[in-house]
Amino acid sequence: MSLSHDEVTRALTTIQVPGGGNLVSEDMIRALIVDGDAVRFVIEVPSVEIAKVSEPLRAASEAAVAAIPGAARVQAVLTAPTAEKAPPSLKVGGHPKPQDGPMRIPGVKQVIAIASGKGGVGKSTVSSNLAVALMRQGKKVGLLDADIHGPSQPRMMGASQRPASPDGKSIIPLRAHGITLMSIGLMLAEDKAVIWRGPMLMGALQQMMGQVQWDHHDGELDFLIVDLPPGTGDVQLTLCTKAVVAGAIVVSTPQDVALLDARKALDMFATMKTPVLGLIENMSMFHCPDCGHEAHIFGHGGVAQEAKRLGLPFLGALPIDLETRLAGDGGVPVALGDGAMANAFADLAGKLVAMSPA
Repeated sequence: MSLSHDEVTRALTTIQVPGGGNLVSEDMIRALIVDGDAVRFVIEVPSVEIAKVSEPLRAASEAAVAAIPGAARVQAVLTAPTAEKAPPSLKVGGHPKPQDGPMRIPGVKQVIAIASGKGGVGKSTVSSNLAVALMRQGKKVGLLDADIHGPSQPRMMGASQRPASPDGKSIIPLRAHGITLMSIGLMLAEDKAVIWRGPMLMGALQQMMGQVQWDHHDGELDFLIVDLPPGTGDVQLTLCTKAVVAGAIVVSTPQDVALLDARKALDMFATMKTPVLGLIENMSMFHCPDCGHEAHIFGHGGVAQEAKRLGLPFLGALPIDLETRLAGDGGVPVALGDGAMANAFADLAGKLVAMSPA
């Protein structure tokens, strides 16, 4: 039986470390590789002196992983930074590099952009849950949080570790709920503001597209879902001009003000000659859990009408849902479970798969 990266990570969370926490929460695991029934990983302790007395920790972590059904070969190695050989530093941001036209992102078959004309319409919630729903349908999926000024995917996906960089250039993405994940929010403290001008934003996105080893955990990804910031700015332009994008999905509420901005996003993709795969109406209605009344708080049917007017697919309507909000805040997307919302995202994923080339 083939092991999963998540199974190994869960086993390592059972190994407590001096001072509190565990190997995963204290960000001590490096270069975790799961290959069939074989597992290899590195435990990085703070100093050489601590490494000299950490053999019991190494042995306990090896034993915890070896106890997983299907684990046949487990190898854990201790390491520590030294003055002579400090870990390479990874600089994020900077001016973009020259490039001759859009290029395919290494390790990715298809890039799907999730966009909105304005903030607050639930684009990031759709992105994370669509990624999970695609994974549950057997696809290899990555999630790139390109909302550099307001990254929310680390919280929504329950991830907080800093991605590793073995050489100061390549970036090993994280793994959360079966999804390969990368976000600028993983490189900074949660309350740290990103105060960058356009060129640095463009450089950071180019870096996350080209330097992240997207195929590190699963092999080549079937889909890379890119959670764009709202609007029509530098990040959107960089994605569409620097990467080959299979298509974009635009999320809007049915409210007239939101639709005005959604039309601008649609016009941007048309100008950039990026195919629009369809529109999603989020916060479409509210079902009262007590009386069953259905209230259309932000209006009704506006996105479906706009899709019909433009001749674009209408991919579905999603209600305002308390469980979805709580799941996102808790780092466990609602699409991982069962119920009406999980089924709704599964339906969206099925439509996206049906549109994709075999």
